[in-house]
Amino acid sequence: MTTTGLAHVPNNLRRGGSHGIPMSVNLVVMLGDQLDLSSAALDGFDPNHDVVWMAEVDSEAVAVWNHKARITIFLAAMRHFRDALQARGFTVDYRQLDDKANQGSLLAELKAAIKKHKPAKVILVEPGEYRLLDEFRQSIPKLEIRPDRHFLASVDDFREHAKGRKQLRMEYFYREMRRRYKILMEKDKPTGGDWNYDSENRGSFPKSGPSLLPAPIEFEPDKITQEVMALVEKRFPKHPGKLEHFKWPVTHADAKLALDDFITNRLKHFGTYQDAMWTGEPWLYHARIASSLNLKLLDPREACNAAQEAYERGDAPLAAVEGFIRQILGWREYVRGIYWLYMPDYIDKNALEATQPLPSFYWTGDTEMTCLSQTIGQTLDYGYAHHIQRLMVTGLFTLLLGVDPKRVHEWYLAVYVDAVEWVELPNVLGMSQFADGGIMASKPYAATGKYIQRMSNYCQHCQYDPAESVGDKACPFTTLYWDFLMRHETKLTKVGRMDMQLRNLVRIEPAKKAAITKQANEIKERYQ
Repeated sequence: MTTTGLAHVPNNLRRGGSHGIPMSVNLVVMLGDQLDLSSAALDGFDPNHDVVWMAEVDSEAVAVWNHKARITIFLAAMRHFRDALQARGFTVDYRQLDDKANQGSLLAELKAAIKKHKPAKVILVEPGEYRLLDEFRQSIPKLEIRPDRHFLASVDDFREHAKGRKQLRMEYFYREMRRRYKILMEKDKPTGGDWNYDSENRGSFPKSGPSLLPAPIEFEPDKITQEVMALVEKRFPKHPGKLEHFKWPVTHADAKLALDDFITNRLKHFGTYQDAMWTGEPWLYHARIASSLNLKLLDPREACNAAQEAYERGDAPLAAVEGFIRQILGWREYVRGIYWLYMPDYIDKNALEATQPLPSFYWTGDTEMTCLSQTIGQTLDYGYAHHIQRLMVTGLFTLLLGVDPKRVHEWYLAVYVDAVEWVELPNVLGMSQFADGGIMASKPYAATGKYIQRMSNYCQHCQYDPAESVGDKACPFTTLYWDFLMRHETKLTKVGRMDMQLRNLVRIEPAKKAAITKQANEIKERYQ
């Protein structure tokens, strides 16, 4: 078998001086989620003249009610990246959050830096948020925006893929990416004969729970990170979340160690149990590298290559490796394409006309529903929950309850250490809440409490019965599921993959439907 894999982007940084010829300063902007030593922003950088500019500002920390761990991971990673640049001979103009002269706004700080350095050009790699890109374009003269080559598909690549298609689906984009980068391919055929092995990756744990579960590598906060943690506790004391469990990688070296740990210890079981959940087990067989990827501490090519090499060595089965690579080469790139193709209008989409407020327990975890208590409690402790906890517990409940999708988006953006808008918004608004009407997903991810019962042990510890839709023991997920189908039946008849669920709805007697509606309305009133 011959596999090419993904070549790393070279680091084209020019060293040396200007050979006696006076040169103007270029001001290179590095944002908090652009901590990439191979960034296109650094191409041609002249350390004798050019300056890297970075800033920590209050406005980015309070735009949403950020989890303390999310603020900490950004600031700690930025400060370590600053030091890494300086160690390589770069001049860095860095504004810390606690500097007395800090103006609290990214644009205000950048304008002050422009006034100070009088650059010939301001160089910026494409931001990961439409708002920032628009603000920079409107406010910064002499701005040069460079493509973000951290990603394997450019924004233009995705536009070309989308051109002329009536419907976008990740599977077809993913196949294009596999062919283009020759990853898990044998000539022009997918390794193993199939493009994906999703059907093999839906296992749940036995009654005894997960076994062979090595604890993931942790990174004890060093002096820089400890200083950031103290600053966050002092400056944002009322923000949600805890820092006592903060053990995230905040450097390139530690991000690589986290990847190596996953490949060695958990990848082999990741595929089978990637959708499984268990009480008191936040990590299970998951990689925990999304924050490193999204801060650009880790190159996605490294992650895909490492997984493929594990398969070639016989250290991990094809289904697990393909499932992991699909998350990065497929979903991650596809979601970014959707974001830039449909913004700025995408953020206001609300196809199901959902208006319910976000329940207050999403900020405390104080609810009698065990699955939500476990998932939100874990989120507040660690700033982390894996994709099924997000999609089929916290996201499922807000979908069924009918919460305003923008409020759901703001919560997800606030509470997870790996959340940046380009990846979080389409996943939440489109895939989780179906607010885009089917751009991201082919149907709403709607299910009763029985799904959670099948994929976890949460229901064993809960006062509610997922088989019941009415009565004191009725699971709110199950009640709201049938109410959701009744509320949106007309719209959902146009969604082909909902046929079976709607046929089940028809079988329910009118009196039972009325009782479900009454109980669902009581639940909604409880969370107003």
